[in-house]
Amino acid sequence: MKSTLKPALLGLAIAGLPVTAFAHVGVGDTHGFMHGFGHPVIGIDHILAMVAVGMFAAYLGGRALWLVPTAFVLMIGVGGVLGITGVPLLYVELGIAASVIVLGLAVAMQWSLPTIAAMGLVGFFAIFHGHAHGAEMPVDASGFEYAMGFMLATALLHVVGIGIALGIGRIGARTSRVALRTSGSIIALAGIGILTSYL
Repeated sequence: MKSTLKPALLGLAIAGLPVTAFAHVGVGDTHGFMHGFGHPVIGIDHILAMVAVGMFAAYLGGRALWLVPTAFVLMIGVGGVLGITGVPLLYVELGIAASVIVLGLAVAMQWSLPTIAAMGLVGFFAIFHGHAHGAEMPVDASGFEYAMGFMLATALLHVVGIGIALGIGRIGARTSRVALRTSGSIIALAGIGILTSYL
């Protein structure tokens, strides 16, 4: 990756933080885009999984930097359509908790997966997240606007994760490996807490 791209991505991540911080349900038009935008940032499970995807993509580097998050965003849209239209999906909450654990482990253990495999992994878990968002859409909301909202929020959380990983990468190879492993381990442990209802 070109050195000029790293500061730009980090800047985008930092710029996205105020946006996500104020994107709570109840601010602005809560029956469409803003409600969808706010939904992913009110649940710790969604936040951790989406940030982990960004960190994982940044660690893999190359084309994975944008293909892995794109796969997640596209598949969260598919899951959202399933949820909005009432198509049942088994073990949604289990799938979401598992995504936090597995994606946290991917960062902690620095899995070097081929890009297509990484896309498949995150895309699989994205369906569960999308279904949960779609199923909780207000009855009087616009499905399209709501979906666009939570897909944009998801993409911004990915950018935050990418920015964190790239920022960590600038502190030195050995220290950054330890920091990434620690961050991923914390995410995975949080996923276990979510799975066991401690979080």
